[in-house]
Formats: sequence, C-alpha cells, structure tokens
Amino acid sequence: MDRSRERSAMVERQLADRGIRDRRLLDAFRAVPRELFVGPQHQDLAYEDGPLPIGEGQTISQPYVVALMIEAAAVGPDDRVLDVGAGSGYSTALLSRLAREVYAIERLPGLAATARERLERLGCANVELVAGDGTRGLPQAAPFDAILVAAGIDRVPPALEQQLAAGGRLVIPVGPTGGPQELVRLTRRGPDDFARESLGGVAFVPLLADPPGGTPRGSA
Repeated sequence: MDRSRERSAMVERQLADRGIRDRRLLDAFRAVPRELFVGPQHQDLAYEDGPLPIGEGQTISQPYVVALMIEAAAVGPDDRVLDVGAGSGYSTALLSRLAREVYAIERLPGLAATARERLERLGCANVELVAGDGTRGLPQAAPFDAILVAAGIDRVPPALEQQLAAGGRLVIPVGPTGGPQELVRLTRRGPDDFARESLGGVAFVPLLADPPGGTPRGSA
C-alpha cells in the first residue's frame, strides 16, 4: 500500500508546522517509509502523532521527537554519526540520508537483527549497526561529529562525551526512569569542556548498561 500521502501530511503537520526547518531533514522524513519500521499490526498507525510499540518493551519514538533530536544534532553531509538505541532502525535510516557515515547500537540482539534487515532492504549502504551496550559507545569508530541517544539515563555517560569530535554534538534525554527527563545537547568545546543546553521535557525508555565487568555484545 502506498502511504506517501500520509507521509507527506505527517511531515507538514507534525514537523514543519511545529518548527522543524531543516529542509534536508524534512526531505529525509518524506523519503523513509515509517510503516516499514513497525509490525504489520501497527502499519495503519505509522503516521499517527505518537510512539508505537516495536516489541521487547521498546517503542519507535514520536516523529516530532526524532526530528527535534536530529535537527538539534545539526547533522551535516560530511558527518560521522553514532545512533545509540537504534531500536527499529527508523532514526538510523533517516540519518543515513543526512550523514556520510552512520554507526548504530541496539542493546537487544533481536531488534538489532531486524533493524539491520530493514536498513539493507532500503539500501542504506553507509550504515553499520551492531548489538551492544550503548552506554559504552563505539570507541573503535570514534570520534563522531554527532551522537544521538534514544533512551533516557540519569547522567550523561562519560564514554559518549569522550567519543565526540571537537565541536561535536551529543543529544540525549537525561533524568530518572519514570521521572522528569530533559532533552540535553552537549557541544564539545575542548578536551573536558562541554557546553550544555536544555531542549525541553521528554519521556524515554531507560538506556540500560551491561553489568560491570560484563562482556559487551558484538555484532548480531
């Protein structure tokens, strides 16, 4: 079923009308079919203004929140990006149209495998997706010009801060699970100097870490 009209309407009403201005970003939302990133039982709801379940207790975020985070990260065509908490792969697919290289981490191997299949089906050739602990980032591929985290945590993981390139942007929900969270943007100004900005209140599932001393998961 062709849902391009629903997709265009979503871009105009949920994104552009709410202040998303980046034309490249809006075009990416028009091009990536969100219905392919949810189960068959939810495809009729793919362009509703809200999150949807994707299995294993996880959700695909509200389109506006995804757009807000990507726009805040100021992703450019020559950037190397890390997408933490890839989930269904939807945000990764959008980023693949905006950046030179995209690395993505999903903690749950089943979701990671399904997301990888979807990304391959869409021809996202500039993406590498692994299953692993997102709080550790991906040091072997760092530094990154932008890091986006689609799960909340009490404090920003130091590993992610240190994997930012000079001038790099980290966009992450910070706050307790079930409590008030704020979307935060950190911009790296020096080795240990980060400018911090609040982008408003959000609510995300928690960003979970492997146990101390645990072995991080490899590619699934």
